[in-house]
Amino acid sequence: MLRNATWTLSNFCRGKPQPSFDQVKPALPALASLIHSNDEEVLTDACWALSYLSDGTNDKIQGVIEAGVCSRLVELLQHPSPSVLIPALRTVGNIVTGDDMQTQIIINHQVLPRLMNLLSNTYKKSIKKEACWTLSNITAGNTQQIQAVIDANIIPPLVTLLQNAEFDIKKEAAWAVSNATSGGSHEQLKILVNQGCIKPLCDLLICPDPRIVTVCLEGLENILKVGEADKNVGNAEGVNLFAQMIDDAEGLEKIENLQSHDNTEIYEKAVKILETYWLEEDDETMPTGEGFNFGGSEVPSVPTGGFNFN
Repeated sequence: MLRNATWTLSNFCRGKPQPSFDQVKPALPALASLIHSNDEEVLTDACWALSYLSDGTNDKIQGVIEAGVCSRLVELLQHPSPSVLIPALRTVGNIVTGDDMQTQIIINHQVLPRLMNLLSNTYKKSIKKEACWTLSNITAGNTQQIQAVIDANIIPPLVTLLQNAEFDIKKEAAWAVSNATSGGSHEQLKILVNQGCIKPLCDLLICPDPRIVTVCLEGLENILKVGEADKNVGNAEGVNLFAQMIDDAEGLEKIENLQSHDNTEIYEKAVKILETYWLEEDDETMPTGEGFNFGGSEVPSVPTGGFNFN
């Protein structure tokens, strides 16, 4: 009977379009109790119900948080049954799409070691993909939250998935890494580089998904900015070391090839990166009158056939 009641409750919470949150919000106290059940079917349906309720605006997410379910949801990320783990993970992932304070509540409940476990061990593809998606929403947070991900030692397994996993997982891992480069400090970006993120980001520049190519370009551009800022510091001797690493990872060649990409955003971003980080050093060796002149109104902004720095 409890199974049937939980299943019915779950169905009330789902639907496209979703039911009004005010109509289904009264189910939250019951669901907060049901997720402590020992019955797998009850747990599964209760977690799916919470995933439907948390899928949306920050006020919905806040309602789910205030029901007091976060601690138990994070606990369920180590449940042996995928049928429970997946909706629990989906709900956690939905909560961290909220604002930084809402995300922090989940971090405070020790979600990062659980996510580390999901990335590192032999879980099915859908779980690893969902775990990477959840992480991408955490790395989209503030520098303290990015630091928490680094401190939990999650970057190495994330980079391994970015390099070696199936494409569906690689896509989410690319978002997680690129988001970290976007909101991270210079020191945090150096840690990402030291933990091997450049090569797999470069490798994905030839993938068929234009959105992921853009995400990887943005990540590499953020890394190049840090290399540029540091090129007159320490042993860099006026060289952007990260530009050199991207070249060594065959990234420069791939970025050059993106100048002929059908997608305008990708083409323009590739040109901008090449102009900013590679053209300057090659300009000095070009014959007078035959170089690129980006200041002159009569010269096209891109030479025919694009830039080639090899």
